[in-house]
Amino acid sequence: MEERIITVKDIAAALGTAGMLRRTDPPAEGPSGDTAVTGVTYNSREVSEGTAFVCKGAHFREQYLKDAMDAGASCYITGTEYGLGKEGCPELLVEDIRKAMPVIAETFYGDLSEELTLVGITGTKGKSTTTYYMRYILDDWLEASGENKSAVCSGIYNYDGVIDEESHLTTPEILELYTHMDNALKSGIHYLSMEVSSQGLRYDRVDGVTFAAGAFLNIGRDHISPIEHPDYEDYFRSKLLLFGHCRKACFNLDCDGQEELREASKDCPYVITFSQRDPSAEVYGYDVKSEEGRVSFRIRIKGVEGYPDTDEEVVLGTFGTINVENALAAASLAALIGVPFGHVRGGLAKSTSPGRMEVFRSADGKRIAIVDYAHNKLSYERFFETIGDEFPGKKIMIVFGCPGGKAFARREELGTIAGSRCCHSIITEEDYGEEDVNSICEEIAVHVRAAGGSCEIITDRVEAIKKAISLMDDDTILFLPGKGRETREKRGILYIDTPSDADVVIEYMK
Repeated sequence: MEERIITVKDIAAALGTAGMLRRTDPPAEGPSGDTAVTGVTYNSREVSEGTAFVCKGAHFREQYLKDAMDAGASCYITGTEYGLGKEGCPELLVEDIRKAMPVIAETFYGDLSEELTLVGITGTKGKSTTTYYMRYILDDWLEASGENKSAVCSGIYNYDGVIDEESHLTTPEILELYTHMDNALKSGIHYLSMEVSSQGLRYDRVDGVTFAAGAFLNIGRDHISPIEHPDYEDYFRSKLLLFGHCRKACFNLDCDGQEELREASKDCPYVITFSQRDPSAEVYGYDVKSEEGRVSFRIRIKGVEGYPDTDEEVVLGTFGTINVENALAAASLAALIGVPFGHVRGGLAKSTSPGRMEVFRSADGKRIAIVDYAHNKLSYERFFETIGDEFPGKKIMIVFGCPGGKAFARREELGTIAGSRCCHSIITEEDYGEEDVNSICEEIAVHVRAAGGSCEIITDRVEAIKKAISLMDDDTILFLPGKGRETREKRGILYIDTPSDADVVIEYMK
């Protein structure tokens, strides 16, 4: 990639052309405008000489701006007037900082989605698993071609050839997304699969980014809160925005909202469908079987532009018939970008998704714990359907919680499901943030008991899992949803290192 050299004047000009710049102080036409911009960030701790600093975030403080200026910022861009601009570090005042960020990112990095094949996946559940399936399919293909493995941005993990880390956000902020894309291209990586959340779409985290192919998995009622979506309609509309970012797309004929999906999909030049129920779908999954956790089914692909018709059996490397829908979405995306079906089959067979329906057994094989990232009503319902099929007659004990400050409806929904489906519930922390963890747990417990279930509260998650393991017998399956293999808990405004649910199970089920 050719190194780009831009100045403060270039950023000001781009913001002006986009109709977002209110003023620059001192004026960008003066000497300050010629200052080179060597980086862009909204984290004051990342600022060095020449970095353009973006003032944003609910917890932003003016001190962060002063720290950035002291560290050598070339300019700062803000939606709030601070009046601290000076020669060498002017203030660029904009109408809306969130809408300005994509303009700033593209000005600094260039239009990277024209150079990188991006695959985007949205849905209420299954985004992470589908993203991992896509990654395994791509890597099976790329390895055979002698190319570098693909990049991934998910709610679990980010890899771009330079950064290899556990993630905080389902969809990264736009500046971080451009960093991942830039790192990938500089590392010789040409494919990136990523989750695209409703928040990412609603709050401009993918504005200006074009996906070579996108998938809409499903829709359920979730993420309704003062800091997320005011109602279900806003949540659904936000997810539907994905189609306007895609050159090609696919959607699930088996999910709710078909009328809205068909209308929104008109924003995409080329669209196909996938289904387990409707044989008219271009990608149709049928003859699903599960034997001792080994899931197999047939995929028929027919009528996809530029792709040969196919009808073959595939086997999943992951547990649970619940994942057939995700595999069909990944196969659809692969067809849209031209991955040969042999590599679809090969990638799905090799696939794993850390913390997704991971099954752990005691040494004698009689006690079973399942770790998953399930965190909403739809994912809970599908889990219990799958467990009923895979382990008929088994009792289920659950350790779970709900996050603080958002998705408040989950407390009733998940509490009700746990109370009606589980022999016992242990309610614990799950990224309680700035809310009181005991209050969240007590609220959930009300709904568990109202649904006829027994429960107790142990706010320390590790202790809660240890207690559940001590209560297990050979007829009980322990379900640990919500955190998967995450190794941090959000307590207050900090992320505190903790053992993952999987780590605790491995240690204490010996």
